[in-house]
Amino acid sequence: MIIIKKFKAPLILALIYLGLAIWLPFTAQRSAAVAVNYIGEMALIIPPVFILMGLLQVWIPKEKITALIGKDTGLKGMLISFFMGTIPTGPLYLAFPLAGSLLQKGARTSNIVIFLGAWAAIKVPQLIAETQFLGPSYTALRFVLTLFAVIVIGRIMEKLIIIKDLPKIE
Repeated sequence: MIIIKKFKAPLILALIYLGLAIWLPFTAQRSAAVAVNYIGEMALIIPPVFILMGLLQVWIPKEKITALIGKDTGLKGMLISFFMGTIPTGPLYLAFPLAGSLLQKGARTSNIVIFLGAWAAIKVPQLIAETQFLGPSYTALRFVLTLFAVIVIGRIMEKLIIIKDLPKIE
């Protein structure tokens, strides 16, 4: 019974695939192909991210993170977090381990939310493509509104979420 509770989600997924294979075999085949493709993509992307995170843990001291995006950094920390989120390309799930690492090193909660929001909504390549297809006025307006929204959401999340029980990194 403990094993069933531990693997409840994969077992439910397997039952769904089994049902699809019986009643909708073509849909099951397409779904399995997408799942295998996604797992392959993650298998190629996640190991380098974990290596980079390990290097971040070793190379960048906690004091540096605290000075740049820590509790007392104010507007400077928000802007640094925002621009850190706009530079990388790649799926959002890569940002979460990095965000967790930054939190462990003393980053402010609102700055982490701003970083994640910027990663999700505003990336430099995205802005360039958006300007080309939708025009500079649309891109500028969306950029300003998104920047405002991400900062407000970060501040609200900081008030709502109290982060405790994070393992300390010495």
